[in-house]
Amino acid sequence: MSAFNFLRVRLAQGVRTSSFPDGTGDLPERFRGRPALDPGKCVAGCRDCLARVPTEVLKEGRGGGIVVDAGASLFSPDEAEACPAGALTFTADHRMASRTREGLVSPTGAVPPVEALDRASRRLFGRALRLRSVSAGSCGGCEAELTALGNVVFDLARFGVQFVASPRHADGLVITGAVSVNMQHALRETWEATPEPRLVIAVGACAIHGGPFRGSPEVGNGVPDDLPVDLWVPGCPPHPYTLLDGLLRLLGRLGTGDR
Repeated sequence: MSAFNFLRVRLAQGVRTSSFPDGTGDLPERFRGRPALDPGKCVAGCRDCLARVPTEVLKEGRGGGIVVDAGASLFSPDEAEACPAGALTFTADHRMASRTREGLVSPTGAVPPVEALDRASRRLFGRALRLRSVSAGSCGGCEAELTALGNVVFDLARFGVQFVASPRHADGLVITGAVSVNMQHALRETWEATPEPRLVIAVGACAIHGGPFRGSPEVGNGVPDDLPVDLWVPGCPPHPYTLLDGLLRLLGRLGTGDR
């Protein structure tokens, strides 16, 4: 193709980069976002749903009522279909990252907006954040979405965030996978090799709760409890918008008023 034809084709293609955070109108109709529970549709037999639902997206809360755990959801239609009254649905809301694991659990599925890092951390990471990805026993789905963050549509680098090859050059880790037995030592070594102060971001149902592998003797049911996680990003896998939204809020680039 000649240089002229290349420019002509490129101009015809127009701007392909998403307008995020100003808009996310290109989400497909089949997109399944934050799970939500309508208490008004819950009936006396709702306890039966706990036995039917294939994951722990619905579970009994500390107060005895049923709660939604977005971190345990595989975002499967089977989860919603387990409730014959239609009380459990998937919204079109991609915003569901949380600063705490507890923030992903609520009676209705609501997730509080991500609180930004403290001022010192925002000054350090806010304009240039380098992350090392650690695939610790994953199916590859979450890694595919992380890769998509670097393409022309989502263009993570325009926000000053990039992935690097070495933990010694990183400001934090992005952990995916259920943390298999064979990866536990490697994950800890990578964490130790990342200079302080460092961030830890758990991405996907496996890293948060073990995903479909939860309970297997071959996995650790997600990120170990003694690794301090700064951001929990649910999904199976999470959409790039969910990752972008959580990251930008963590860095103070989006405020709670943008929720």
